[in-house]
Amino acid sequence: MAIELVRIDDRLIHGQVVTTWVKQKRIEQILIINDDIVNDPVQKSVFDMMAPQDVLVKTFSIHKFIEVYHKTTIKRRTLILLTNSVDALALCQGGVDFNTLNLGGMKNKPGRKQYTKAVSLNEEELKALKMINETGVKVEIQMIPSEKILTLNDLERNEK
Repeated sequence: MAIELVRIDDRLIHGQVVTTWVKQKRIEQILIINDDIVNDPVQKSVFDMMAPQDVLVKTFSIHKFIEVYHKTTIKRRTLILLTNSVDALALCQGGVDFNTLNLGGMKNKPGRKQYTKAVSLNEEELKALKMINETGVKVEIQMIPSEKILTLNDLERNEK
């Protein structure tokens, strides 16, 4: 399987992703899966510019990615970026195979509870994470590779 990392980070491509995860996992392509960004040429071009020159960036809607995933073999070392756990659950339920879901930054905003310095969730997002976890996918909270990994159980105990 060429999917090296599935990550939720509401900033998507930024310095932390490029300088740590892309290098550590030797990523060759980044797939942004988001129904809003797929229709926003300005955001798409910004993300293209933020990625290293040798890393291909593609954007898909959730439905389109699931469709393409089942028709095409992913051959490049791939980082899938999402903005929330509800979309990650849709991929999981759509048959996209991944063993681990990495939670990066999910900023605190109205309607969300803060669980760690970088991760805040609303009820729907927390429920989606629990459902993903129940399928056997490990949910790990880790901003950068050198940080200690927290589990979903750790996250719930850490509610601030």
